[in-house]
Amino acid sequence: MSELDHLDTKLIATFDGRVVRKDLLHRIKKGTNVPTFVLEFLLARFCASDDQAEIDAGMEAVLATLQDNYVRPDEANAAQSKVATKGSHRFIDKVHVRYVEKEKRHWASLENFNSQRIAIGEKFYRDNDRLLEGGIWAEVTLTHNDIEEDNYAFYIEDLRPIQLSRFDFSRYTAGRGEFTRDEWLDAIMRSVGLEPSKLSHRTKLHYVARLAPLVEPNYNYIELGPRGTGKSYFFSEFSPYATLISGGQATKATLFYNNARRKVGLVGYWDTVAFDEVGGIKVRDPDTIQIMKDFMANGRFSRGAEVIADASLSFVGNIDLSVQQVVNSTEYDLFQPLPPELDLAVMDRFAAYIPGWEMPKNSSAFLTNRYGFITDFLAEAFHYQFKHTNRYEEVSRRARLGKAVEGRDEKGIKKTVCAFLKVLHPNGPPSDQEFDEYVTYAIECRRRVKEQMNKRKPDDEFARIDLSFINSAGDDVVVFCPESKDAIATQQPARRRLRRNENEVAPSESGEPQVQPSSKVNAPPVAEPVVSPPTPSIAAAESSALKEQHFTILYGDTGHSYESIMGDYLRGAKAVVIEDPYIRMPHQIHNFVRFCETVLRFSVAKSITLITGYDDKTQFADIAEKLEELKQSLLEMDVVLAIELNSKMHDREIRIDNGWTIKIGRGLDFYQKPSGWFEVGSHDLSLRKCLETKVDIFHA
Repeated sequence: MSELDHLDTKLIATFDGRVVRKDLLHRIKKGTNVPTFVLEFLLARFCASDDQAEIDAGMEAVLATLQDNYVRPDEANAAQSKVATKGSHRFIDKVHVRYVEKEKRHWASLENFNSQRIAIGEKFYRDNDRLLEGGIWAEVTLTHNDIEEDNYAFYIEDLRPIQLSRFDFSRYTAGRGEFTRDEWLDAIMRSVGLEPSKLSHRTKLHYVARLAPLVEPNYNYIELGPRGTGKSYFFSEFSPYATLISGGQATKATLFYNNARRKVGLVGYWDTVAFDEVGGIKVRDPDTIQIMKDFMANGRFSRGAEVIADASLSFVGNIDLSVQQVVNSTEYDLFQPLPPELDLAVMDRFAAYIPGWEMPKNSSAFLTNRYGFITDFLAEAFHYQFKHTNRYEEVSRRARLGKAVEGRDEKGIKKTVCAFLKVLHPNGPPSDQEFDEYVTYAIECRRRVKEQMNKRKPDDEFARIDLSFINSAGDDVVVFCPESKDAIATQQPARRRLRRNENEVAPSESGEPQVQPSSKVNAPPVAEPVVSPPTPSIAAAESSALKEQHFTILYGDTGHSYESIMGDYLRGAKAVVIEDPYIRMPHQIHNFVRFCETVLRFSVAKSITLITGYDDKTQFADIAEKLEELKQSLLEMDVVLAIELNSKMHDREIRIDNGWTIKIGRGLDFYQKPSGWFEVGSHDLSLRKCLETKVDIFHA
């Protein structure tokens, strides 16, 4: 890093011990599946200094700690052996606790330790209730149990959550007083790992908006945009008070309340519950959506019991259509990727729609190598404000909204402004100019929601889209969304279903669009938007052709089976080659049998080739007997199974002769072992909980 700049010097002087050089994080982040807040927790312990010698020594300590205490998924067996040999060992991992009703006791599990029956004392899950709902990252000491009669091999001797033990909000706000607004905004950008000098002011505001659900309770927003822009980062990496789930977990028992166990779901334990890849949400029970609507509206719901919770809901996903085509289309809107279950009533409860297409793609060019807050310190500041501060009355006194602003518009706009004040002005009110800027941005994000609903609705329920406010100069300012300001199809959508006959022409389809006069001042966008990269046309989106996919199955997800992942890509295949080094243990061979059944069900394959590995401990005779039985049964189906051994292989992939390749990080073995073979999910893999793994499907 070059010499300290003005902001570096100011941060170090004001928040000594609470800032860290962000390039250190980038150096150790690669090659580990550890969240940013965990890594920076270690960096803060060893590298919170501006002395280069101390930093170098601290980096060695961090790397040594990770080497000795962080277990990679493929090292689980070695980790278990280490505990058994040494007697005990400290690990850094995400710890989950579940209650097994038939045994009337709690069992812990570590994500990468591959044991579902680790004994844990009551004090740990009583003091850290999020262990029971989503799990927490912690430093955990595991000890080997030498008592033969016990039905477990390991127990937790000590557990320390990875988060600050003390946080002084008064010091945080006093420190904020030493910075201008723009300096503080840049400090926030550096704290999330970005170099502010490479971002436009408008883009910085988008990043602040992403932080809104971490500081403002019961705040619901959506962001759709291209892949690779970091939409889910703040919920998976940044804060220990947020949890990221996929569509497979969107059940009322998981999210809201489990009647059988009389237990509140995720919304009762986390500040923010984020839905990743929202377009893929599958809701089997329509009651879930109704409860979600109630909760999004007022933070409470009734399901056998009246439940009140503060959690914010964030919905992030991809949009594969050209934004300019969408806003100029009479048939499409910017909510197009959402599943039908997320209807207009859900959309109307979004306070904001962040334009993800304006966000830059993740790139090292945008990363900072300067000082920023330790992520965990900033997350604690946000958590404190989430729980203990309310700026709504302050905003209500200052914000004068226009006549087109209706009930849910007003609430959404004001809560967005509240979030901006908490992130950027925790120590007091902003200037009039700054306040006007936040209101303008909040109205734009709410208008984006309302414009899309207005395009969908055949009547005028959402037609009042010209949202405005009275600025500090006394002008009534109408706020527009930059992408749709000049799009007649969005500003005056066709009411196709209300025409008396098919020969009538909608306003947006005629040559002379009707423009209503207005004496109001039009507010420009906060800054020039980033030009979105070329995206597929709407016509292409209508094609039924298969698409490449790149997604992550999260720990604890359900809804993923071999059929759902690869079934459609197997159609028409005549030959399939699978490379997986771990088809050795009985459950792994069972997985391979299920894979072969999937191939038979979806393809016309006549040959399946398995290339697998072995080591010194492989029991060839036992494996050969099972695979020979499978081979004979496949022959009866007119399918030839060929098996090749390769002791040096490590990668996992499935190659199909129709040109598709499927790579699953863990191969076929990405399911958790069920607690018992008579529970749901023991046979139907779509109901079985998964381990975390990446899936890439692409055409050669």
